[in-house]
Amino acid sequence: MSFSTDIKKELSEINNLANKLCVKAEMFGYLITNNISESRKCIKYSTANQYNINRFAKLLKNLDINKYDISIVGKKFVIKLEKKESMKLNELYSNYYIEENENEEKAYIRGAFLGSGSINNPKNKYHLEIILKDNEKADMMLKVLKKYDINLKKLSHNDKLKCSIYSKDGEEISKFLAFIGANSAVLKFEEIRVYRDMRNNVNRLVNCETANLAKTIDAGVKQVSVINKLKKTGKFNSLPDNLKELAELRLKNPESSLIELGKMLKEPVGKSGVNYRMKKIMELGEE
Repeated sequence: MSFSTDIKKELSEINNLANKLCVKAEMFGYLITNNISESRKCIKYSTANQYNINRFAKLLKNLDINKYDISIVGKKFVIKLEKKESMKLNELYSNYYIEENENEEKAYIRGAFLGSGSINNPKNKYHLEIILKDNEKADMMLKVLKKYDINLKKLSHNDKLKCSIYSKDGEEISKFLAFIGANSAVLKFEEIRVYRDMRNNVNRLVNCETANLAKTIDAGVKQVSVINKLKKTGKFNSLPDNLKELAELRLKNPESSLIELGKMLKEPVGKSGVNYRMKKIMELGEE
């Protein structure tokens, strides 16, 4: 199963159907998603996920709406309410609004995610998205999430008939999953996130070390070239003894860093001391 499917399976098994207010709020979340349509006054919900359709049917029964048909169209499950049941559902939500109650708000967001949400496998990339009917529904949902310090963004679609809220931030996605009650998914997501962060840090360190090594080698090659030039022109013998010693070490150790060369001197010096002497050698060579 995909990561999204695992999450929806977990959410569909949440046992809160005894709380009528939460049931109503969760159904409202489904109803504002782009997967809900209405033709000839009959409400229809379609999804490729069997856990979504099962949960939707349970919510309907809990709201005393029992006359509907479930069918498979292509690769999607479709649940269609009869006309009278559709009118009953519309009437139930005609003047409905979410109470400022944490459990109801969680149920509402959970319903929307079940209705049309998805999360990519975090091993590949972080991406959460819920497709809603319009901008108004998106703003309403973002407002609720903001209240709990979960910051998602909005994306308007070209056809203006739908709007998405989304996040590509691992921390925000983790907070979102915890908020809707996907506790097992949070643990799995965080485990992958820690692994990815560690791997990225290692890659950054390796890249940094590789870049530094390349700089050291380039500098060493240039310095060897200048020192050989000094020897060829006969100017090498006129160098002070401390510069000669460093120059000879460089010829024998073209790949070594300045710190390493400093430790090889008869009287070891630090990086700044070696750098000062090497600059003198390079200046003489360039003259």
